[in-house]
Amino acid sequence: MSDWLPLAGRLGAWGYGRGPRLVFVHGFTQTSNSWKPIAEGFADGGYECIVVDVPGHGESVDVRVDLPEAADLLTSQCGPAVYIGYSLGGRLCLHAAVAHPQTVRGVAEIGGSPGIADDEQRSARRVADDRLADHIVEAGVGAFLDEWLSLPLFDDLEPDDQQRGDRLRNTPEGLAGSLRLAGSGAQHSLWPRLADLAVPALIIAGERDHKFVEIGKQMAASVCNGKFVEIAGAGHAAHLQQPRLVVAGLKAWLNEISY
Repeated sequence: MSDWLPLAGRLGAWGYGRGPRLVFVHGFTQTSNSWKPIAEGFADGGYECIVVDVPGHGESVDVRVDLPEAADLLTSQCGPAVYIGYSLGGRLCLHAAVAHPQTVRGVAEIGGSPGIADDEQRSARRVADDRLADHIVEAGVGAFLDEWLSLPLFDDLEPDDQQRGDRLRNTPEGLAGSLRLAGSGAQHSLWPRLADLAVPALIIAGERDHKFVEIGKQMAASVCNGKFVEIAGAGHAAHLQQPRLVVAGLKAWLNEISY
């Protein structure tokens, strides 16, 4: 494992390499370690890479903020860069791109979403997220992870790809806080703002992740400089299941954009 140097700020963050900056942001129940194998490859290829623990996770376990506030923290700490996020991390990166287009030079999402557009559906999701947060605290991280990773969303993840041991570093209170403040139910819809997104956007989804394939195509068509890439042989966590294909898609897109 390469030497990652800590980056000062409220969020747990570490940097490695030299060159144009890329910031990698993980999904719910993960930590920054989940991105390190891919980030190290980019660092060895001439990029400066930063991996971040999102609020409520890893070394950011005690940070309690919603997505807009998290976007402010993320961009102020990591600075001008292309931001790359998976699922929750993708939603956070999209908030950062909308709010801080001078700092976010490009945004790439894997299994991400601009949020739930329908007010009633979003309200119902918030109630469900609050109940799930209560359950996490009651059940504990280990029992919850068994339930979480058994969901259809992750049913094609191999045990090594689940990275369960690293996820166990999280706390029930941190995960519950993240879900209540930054879950899909708490997120204000960004669909109306996509047309004004001023930075290049790459939307990635695994071919078996049908819901997010459709969302991704709609997102890419809604922004002025959007591109959609579908990853063969992958579900929701495409970067864990087919890392070579995801890296190839990211590299091709980075070569196309100017930042």
